Amino acid sequence: MSGGVRSRGRRKPKGDDRARLDVRLSAADRPGTGPSAEGPARPRTKSPPRGKPARGRRRSPIGRIAYWGLVGLLWCVIGGAASVAWVGAHLPPIQSLEVPKRPPSIRITGYDGRLLTTRGDSGVSATLAELPAHVPQAFLAIEDRRFLSHYGVDPMGILRAAAANILRRGVSQGGSTITQQLAKNLFLTQDRTLTRKLQEVVLALWLERKFTKNQILELYLNRVYFGAGAYGIAAAAERYFDKPASRLSIAEAAMLAGLVKAPSKLAPTRNPDGARERAQVVLAAMVDAGYITDRQAQQAIARPAQALKQNSSGSVNYIADWIMDVLDDLVGRVDDDIVVETSIDPQLQAAAEQALVDELNARGEKNNVGQGALVAMTPDGAVRALVGGRSYAESQFNRAVSAKRQPGSAFKPFVYLAALERGLTPETVREDKPIALKGWKPENYTHEYFGPVTLTQALAMSLNTVSVRLTLELGPQAVTRTAHRLGIASKLDPNPSIALGTSEVSVMELVSAFAPFANGGYAVSPHAVQSVRRADGRLLYQRIPENLGQVVEPRLVGMMNAMMRETLTFGTGRKAEIGYPAAGKTGTSQDFRDAWFVGYTSQLVTGVWLGNDDGSPTKKVTGGGMPSEIWARVMKSAHRGTPVAALPGTANRGWFGTAGASADERLPPPHAVAERGQPVPARQSGLDTWLIDRLFGRR
Repeated sequence: MSGGVRSRGRRKPKGDDRARLDVRLSAADRPGTGPSAEGPARPRTKSPPRGKPARGRRRSPIGRIAYWGLVGLLWCVIGGAASVAWVGAHLPPIQSLEVPKRPPSIRITGYDGRLLTTRGDSGVSATLAELPAHVPQAFLAIEDRRFLSHYGVDPMGILRAAAANILRRGVSQGGSTITQQLAKNLFLTQDRTLTRKLQEVVLALWLERKFTKNQILELYLNRVYFGAGAYGIAAAAERYFDKPASRLSIAEAAMLAGLVKAPSKLAPTRNPDGARERAQVVLAAMVDAGYITDRQAQQAIARPAQALKQNSSGSVNYIADWIMDVLDDLVGRVDDDIVVETSIDPQLQAAAEQALVDELNARGEKNNVGQGALVAMTPDGAVRALVGGRSYAESQFNRAVSAKRQPGSAFKPFVYLAALERGLTPETVREDKPIALKGWKPENYTHEYFGPVTLTQALAMSLNTVSVRLTLELGPQAVTRTAHRLGIASKLDPNPSIALGTSEVSVMELVSAFAPFANGGYAVSPHAVQSVRRADGRLLYQRIPENLGQVVEPRLVGMMNAMMRETLTFGTGRKAEIGYPAAGKTGTSQDFRDAWFVGYTSQLVTGVWLGNDDGSPTKKVTGGGMPSEIWARVMKSAHRGTPVAALPGTANRGWFGTAGASADERLPPPHAVAERGQPVPARQSGLDTWLIDRLFGRR
């Protein structure tokens, strides 16, 4: 063999052979795709053009819905679990949670020991064993009929409430169980947010695990709010029906169970018709649940529960708010039940509110007067009555303490006191005539001027020009210093207009600033809390009389009292005369926005303000009108059966006029008679006018 050894079975491919050689793997050549025990290889199919879907079997519409429904459900489960985990992470550790201690009971009493109102918890509770069976059954029937079978959260109740709300296109039902409501009352705020709702669910599950059903129901009944300041079934039974919870009838239990939905709106003291209608719904639910028979329900409907009327009106809540504001300063944090003994006279408090409300109801709308406030205190500053507004239920803003308004001419006594302290006397004469100050032209209310008048006459008739002249003569700073010394705490602008009461003050501070005129010249600090004791009698606070010093000389007190009592006899406050030695001052601010009367006897100092919260003008209401009439009604009630007592420094002075003055100086100006519709002849003397007034009863 020449030319080498030929390889057996091999040959080199030629160029054209290499071109024809296919080295790509077929589907059968790929691992796992060739012929095997699992079956023959699938025939090759032609790949579809790029961009066009492969033809195959599509899912039916029902299949697609089922598929995406499962996907959505899965994501909902994941989201719900994540939400619960997030909420749980933001709660305190469950093992450290404990049912909060009952809030302390704060019982506020009047000076005679009578209960005025209660703040915080009522201090009374009831066990399930003490309650008739129909009491808890009423709550279960209307609030959570599946309470005994669920574990804190009732999915069926949630679905039922959701369906009802959708059908009614609003929120008509809630899905919260009694356990959820308890969780909210114990641990959470009243905010309606998704986070709070999720927290409520987690806490409800924890409560169900920690406590028995009876314990949860008992806690709920003793913590739920029933309106009118009553927390818990025992407090509500006493508040509305004056009986222990153990004696509640079916009708009464149904009414109380109905209040939980809207305690303020459905309180039987405010809305008896609404409370009765809601009670009927509860009775129907009790029949449906099998707790009572139809006959029992009909009997309860025929004889519905009758809530007791309040012995004292809602205005005591203004006092309670004021006391709660100062209580922390007196005794610090309150952790135990306490009794706050106050200086409030319950009878005078009721009379004061009634007088204010009656006047506003009778004449308020006609005269565009929407609000009022009143403070009555003893000359040493002990508050006997306080009314902070027309209705506490409608507005809790305390206008007697917190509102500041222009006092108008009720501020003028401080101007005249400053004048007396500079050496002037009640008989000093000043000119009543027009005055202009850099474009400002203060005028008298009647636009009349009387020439030379005494300070007594000018103050009694509230002549603006004389007050401004005195302020310019003394200096505005002297007037503001005098007012601050007597008890005005608000900022006063020392300018000429201060003579007309243009700086704002509260009713409380203006009344307290008048108190030195009633007590002989001593400053006072208004107060209502006399003592604070724990429920076991331990004394926590006892008021000690303060000596703030004498701020007005006794001689000047007598002069001021003699001058201001003329306001009631022939001046602008004649409607405030009560047949008892008294003095005071009317006040009307610019554009008739505020109307005041502040007056006093030797036993009581009282101030009345009327106006509107938005500062809108009244229909020309003055201090000598509605405020004077309210003041007179309250003071007559306060002094009924009280011995007559002269004002400080006036025992040796005549009832009309001031000692040492001439006859003409003690007489009212002709304007006093003309205002009452009795024109005075030009040549008639002041003495003749005085005698005519008293002989013919025109005083």
